[in-house]
Amino acid sequence: MTQPQTMPAMSKEMQDCVDACMTCHSICEETMSSCMQMGGQAQMQIMRALMDCAETTRMCADMMMRRSPMSAEMCAMCAKACEMCAEACMSMPDDPQMMRCAEACRRCATTCRAMAGAVM
Repeated sequence: MTQPQTMPAMSKEMQDCVDACMTCHSICEETMSSCMQMGGQAQMQIMRALMDCAETTRMCADMMMRRSPMSAEMCAMCAKACEMCAEACMSMPDDPQMMRCAEACRRCATTCRAMAGAVM
């Protein structure tokens, strides 16, 4: 009987990136809810960026956790989505939720850029 193969433990950097992605995903979802309550046509660009970022960060975390061979490429795309979302959120500097989201997006982008350049 053969033993099932176990995956090697995640590096600290990879775990930090997964954590940043999941935090960013959660904050983007919260921020979407906040935007919907505000209403207004101007929010549509921000909503699109939030949706793209929320989906990308969730998928990126999933791919890293299952050690997908496409993780590095996904991390690069995730970093770009996070930067775009941070910029969109920065268009409302007086809104504390938007600033919280922009900060989470920038943190996630930084960790994803690092993982995009790492061998996974």
